[in-house]
Formats: sequence, structure tokens, C-alpha cells
Amino acid sequence: MGAGKSVVGRRLAGRLHVPFVDADTEIEKAAGQSIADIFANLGEDAFRAGERKVMARLLDGEPCVLAAGGGAFMAEDTRRRIRARGISVWLRADLDLLVRRTAGRAHRPLLNQGDPREKLRALIDLRYPVYAEADITIDAGEESPEVTTDRVLAALRDFIDRRGAVAPEPVETDR
Repeated sequence: MGAGKSVVGRRLAGRLHVPFVDADTEIEKAAGQSIADIFANLGEDAFRAGERKVMARLLDGEPCVLAAGGGAFMAEDTRRRIRARGISVWLRADLDLLVRRTAGRAHRPLLNQGDPREKLRALIDLRYPVYAEADITIDAGEESPEVTTDRVLAALRDFIDRRGAVAPEPVETDR
């Protein structure tokens, strides 16, 4: 939350001439309600189950730049599917930046109860070790979204050059 996935993702998609897809928007469409309402009405477990289904559908679809919500990469099935079907990019941001960028945003259910700084700290402690499995890590800072997009694009080119063109692999899931 607040690292710049959507802003950078839209710019990256434009530069790559592929669609941009925001997984959170797709989850809301599938559920017929906002993420905040899903959390309030059904709980986080139901949200995560729906998130996994939507991510699987999106990852099995046409090539795109996909901005995944912060918890999506935590699911092993989703990480496995991303490894097989795409290239994962982690926009790593420090706590202070995340606090500034998420302040006053009521649409983030995980930050709506308690101290947002402490909640973000706990999420960093929990998630960053898993996010470190991403194919590419870009440190997001105070630079413009355009500069961050340039850095992501350069890292993608380097990654693809090192890996070579590889056809997508079939994906096996636990379901």
C-alpha cells in the first residue's frame, strides 16, 4: 500500500503497449462491492479467497501489467502462478514513505483500525521477507513515477536478457 504499484504500473503498461490491470479493481467487479465492504461484510478470509481466484484468472489471461494488492503475493499458489506466467516486480518502499502516501485514505481496510504506522510496520515485517522472492526489486522513493517507471523498464530488460525468452509454463495449483 502506497509503494506506487498503480501509478507506475499504468505508465509501464503504456510504455510496453499492453493493458494495465489493477487486481483490486477486478476483485471489486467480481464481488460487486468495494474492498472495504468485502472486509466489513465478509471478512479478510473471504477477501483473500476471492483475491486468489481473481489473480489466477488474470494471470492465465492475456499479457498485461498487473498491479497486485499487497497481500496477493503472500499466497504460495499466486506466487507459483506469477513465476510461471510472468515477471514479478517489487516496488520496495520504506515505512516513512508508506505512511505519508497512505495517510488519510479510508479505502484501505487494513489501516482503518489502530495506528496506521504500527500496522504498516507489522505488514512490512510480515511481508517483506516474502516480497524478497520477487524476480526484480526496485527501491521506490521520492523520485517521480516516471523515473521509477524508467528504472523498472531497465530492470525488466536486464532480467529478460539474462533469462532469455521463455514460453510460459503450465501451472499446477493446490486447488
